[in-house]
Amino acid sequence: MTTDATVFVVDDDQAMRTSLQWLIESTGMSVQTYDSADAFLATYYPGRAGCLLLDVRMPGMTGLELQAYLAREGYRLPVILITGHGDVAMAVKAMKAGAVDFIEKPFHDEDLLRSIRGALDFDQKTRASRSTRAEILMRLAELTPREHEVMAMVTDGKSNKEIAAALGVSSKTVEAHRARVMEKMRAESLAELVRMALIADPDAL
Repeated sequence: MTTDATVFVVDDDQAMRTSLQWLIESTGMSVQTYDSADAFLATYYPGRAGCLLLDVRMPGMTGLELQAYLAREGYRLPVILITGHGDVAMAVKAMKAGAVDFIEKPFHDEDLLRSIRGALDFDQKTRASRSTRAEILMRLAELTPREHEVMAMVTDGKSNKEIAAALGVSSKTVEAHRARVMEKMRAESLAELVRMALIADPDAL
């Protein structure tokens, strides 16, 4: 769990906000509370590490509406929805929309904290994955068109001889391109290069 992660609590009930803030801060986690979806959106900026603890039923923009808005805008903040009036249909809708958990009031403190820790761990892992992919895409951008072709065929399992025949060049030329691909991608083995290709998405090659 990252130390700079924040649990963002959005709930129109002041007593609930205060209770949640005390509970979460008692574990050493950072907390920011808001009384409405608009108040949260006014200060949140994309990219902040953490998770969103969100009440479903609020005046104005509801929790489900805020969740949908964040998804449309491409915000990847993990969402935990809380409600005292939940039902199965609402839970299913929330999970299908990308919520990492759905908790009904009243809840046990440890259950909520376990869910928050899980959401923060999920956020950390997805951030690391996005960072890794971004780095690989930057390396891919350094390849020439011919090096892209060679990398695509190498990671597809083609031999130097097969690549040479397909491109109409010598095997020695393919070896030279392949060496530059490995160098630019900073790959120490074919297996590592294949993993990079999978992370980047075949369409990026």
